[in-house]
Amino acid sequence: AKLIIKDIDIRHTFTSEELDVVDISWDITYEAEVERHNCYLDISYNYSSVARVDCAEGGMALPNPVLWWPLGMGHTPGLMYDIIITIEDLETLVTDQYSLPYGFRKVYWDADTLKINNEPFYMHGIARHEDSIIRGKGFDQATLMRDHHLMMWMGANSFRTSHYPYAEETLQLADRHGIVVISECAAVSLDGFNDQLLENHKNALTELYFRDRNHPSVVMWSVANEPRSFRPEAGPYFESVMEHLRSLDTSRPLTLILYDHDLDVTDYAIQYADIVGVNKYMGWYSDPGHLEAVGKQLITSLRLWRETLNKPIMITEYGADTVAGLHSLPSLMFTEEFQAEFLTKYWEVFDELRAEGWFIGEMPWVFSDFMTKQEIRRVAGNRKGLFTRDRQPKMAAHLVRGRYQAMMADATINHDEL
Repeated sequence: AKLIIKDIDIRHTFTSEELDVVDISWDITYEAEVERHNCYLDISYNYSSVARVDCAEGGMALPNPVLWWPLGMGHTPGLMYDIIITIEDLETLVTDQYSLPYGFRKVYWDADTLKINNEPFYMHGIARHEDSIIRGKGFDQATLMRDHHLMMWMGANSFRTSHYPYAEETLQLADRHGIVVISECAAVSLDGFNDQLLENHKNALTELYFRDRNHPSVVMWSVANEPRSFRPEAGPYFESVMEHLRSLDTSRPLTLILYDHDLDVTDYAIQYADIVGVNKYMGWYSDPGHLEAVGKQLITSLRLWRETLNKPIMITEYGADTVAGLHSLPSLMFTEEFQAEFLTKYWEVFDELRAEGWFIGEMPWVFSDFMTKQEIRRVAGNRKGLFTRDRQPKMAAHLVRGRYQAMMADATINHDEL
């Protein structure tokens, strides 16, 4: 007789501001060809049983839950429960069983902030690509671990799955180590906002949601990267896209990643997002080489976005192509000195705006060099990586490490429990 667990959807909400009781609800879909069967959940923490509940109960309250925390917030990161779902044939004792690691955390956002477990969360992270020198875009466990260790070495507390859903193993690792993930739909440079595209986009978001919904590391959804949303028809299109995703999930904020056109804030889509992601390349694609102009332009532009939208803002890309081993003093474009100076100019602005509260994160472009099509603006691929394509650091990686590790040390020192 057939016994198959088909789908597991687990949700949770906190019933008090103190986060001392969590209400867990579930929807378990399974197929059982026998009448006499059981379906139950075992919830355990650190190999100790916490509760056993019948699937039909649909939910329970768990007092004093151990919380899932991001890395670098002064708490032990990535603590998770194991929720084991079992269906059992009472005649033959044949079972089907699925074990789901699950973390309890509260995500909160408003016009001014992003909080995790009631504490402000600042993303000092990185944008990535699934690309490596031997396997290309193919999944490789050794590369996954190398990349993960390099992120930990840098002190990154977050990343965006630019520009498509990443392998589930990547998210599982993020869950366990308290790395916050912005999970992004494969929608890059969208244009021609028609009904067929809208239907495809909604389907892709549905698939993304159903795959990634049970990961505590996934704290935010990104619906698209750099759409041509300066076109008026992008307005109703993205209103419909966001409405669709919110019909599936109201527990996470939604973002849309914009390509920034300097001081032009004409955009018809971003008003429907909760959090604004902006990609900035002042000093590279605009005013190339003129790092002396970056500070004033960047702060003016970001303040303009803030005044226009009154939403939290993060920089989801900023960077400069850099050929490893190429040096110049004074710095010139494509040298390691230029990349280091470029990042430093941006940080001066980030630090000023972070103090105002509404600026909530920074992610350089990009973790490592990656291959692209051949074109005159690419030197055998995109060279904006902090690491080379074979995962060795450029000068900038050491600078980012110094910045991020200091941020984590501050968060730990300032924590009221210590």
